[in-house]
Amino acid sequence: MDIDAFLKWLEASGLATRIRDSLLLFPLLESIHVIGLALVFGTIVLIDLRLLGVASSNRSFERMAADILRWTWAAFALTALTGALMFITNAAVYYHNFYFRTKMLLLLLSGVNMFAFEMTARRQVHRWDKSPSAPPMGKAVAVLSLAIWIGVIFAGRMIGFSTTRAAVVAPQPAEGNLDDLLLGAPPK
Repeated sequence: MDIDAFLKWLEASGLATRIRDSLLLFPLLESIHVIGLALVFGTIVLIDLRLLGVASSNRSFERMAADILRWTWAAFALTALTGALMFITNAAVYYHNFYFRTKMLLLLLSGVNMFAFEMTARRQVHRWDKSPSAPPMGKAVAVLSLAIWIGVIFAGRMIGFSTTRAAVVAPQPAEGNLDDLLLGAPPK
């Protein structure tokens, strides 16, 4: 099965049809998705600002991360689930949308960025845990994280403005023309 056939199969599924045909389900999913994304971004900003030494610099990084990251992961799971449910309603259009693909790439890059943090600064957290900010690698990861997540939000918003299920309708020819309008002739 090729990708386009798979996408059409997803769109034709009972769940996708039910969400798409419901007056309330898609808007409800979209609202939950936005709330989840706000929680993901908000908690990540707190962690990144701590790494940069801008906020909560008197607090242990490990303690702060333990308190906050469970909320980040729960919100991310909720956001991923609602995003997947919205995706299946119009899978072929979303899959081929530039902004959707950009958002997915940025989400992948956020994972790579997090992995880089785990492999570098986080491995030596015992050395800087109570310091006002992270070492240079931790700061670089924090700045990149903020940029990536702002990009995720921007791309996500653009998906809604660049996709539609509405059919394109050719405009009907006018009964009159510009000369008639300018010369005051009555429409034909």
